Amino acid sequence: MVGNMNIAKNAAAEAAASLVQDGMLIGLGTGSTAAFFIAHLIERCRKGLRIKAVTTSKASLDQAKQGEIPIAHIDEVSQLDLTVDGADQIDDKKQMIKGGGGALLREKIVAGMSREMIVIVDQSKRVKSLGGYSLPVEILPFAHNATLFHLAQKGFIGTMRKTKEESFYITENGNYIVDLQLPNDMEPYKTEGVIRSIPGVLETGLFLGMAGRVIIGYPDGKVKIWQ
Repeated sequence: MVGNMNIAKNAAAEAAASLVQDGMLIGLGTGSTAAFFIAHLIERCRKGLRIKAVTTSKASLDQAKQGEIPIAHIDEVSQLDLTVDGADQIDDKKQMIKGGGGALLREKIVAGMSREMIVIVDQSKRVKSLGGYSLPVEILPFAHNATLFHLAQKGFIGTMRKTKEESFYITENGNYIVDLQLPNDMEPYKTEGVIRSIPGVLETGLFLGMAGRVIIGYPDGKVKIWQ
């Protein structure tokens, strides 16, 4: 099954890489599917494609640098042509949950800078509606127990993300992540508003109204582009 999903991820990533044009400034997402995309983009650059990129994580930055993709400094960029990234769930309205890899804050900033966010997923990530899945939320370390208390008061119960060594997971911006359990009947915009209203919450993994084209990969290597 893992091999089949990798075929699906790779097919979606390759299709997305074919959409990148000379002279573009590209946002590189984070995660296993985004890694396939970066690999295909490296191949295109070696064949003469001229682009620059910004990244959403150290892992993506390291992969891009190893492939000699020219990197632009994020603080010198105000707008991107495209960002290509994956999703943990995407529903029939193109609403998404992201952040399983812990880069949700940077991913949302970069997506928001982009003229279009192209989402690449394997077919298992498609759902009729969001919910029944953990929602990553990036919170400040300062008074984090109070933030957890207020989340619980609003009905959001979760667990602090930890490393293999059982210490708190630290994002690349020096923050914590709490993974909240969502009900199956969750209303995305309402949920986003309630969580974001709590002091100490920096960002949620709900990506609403951000997806442009969605490229869905299948285990047989075929893709579907959802406009």
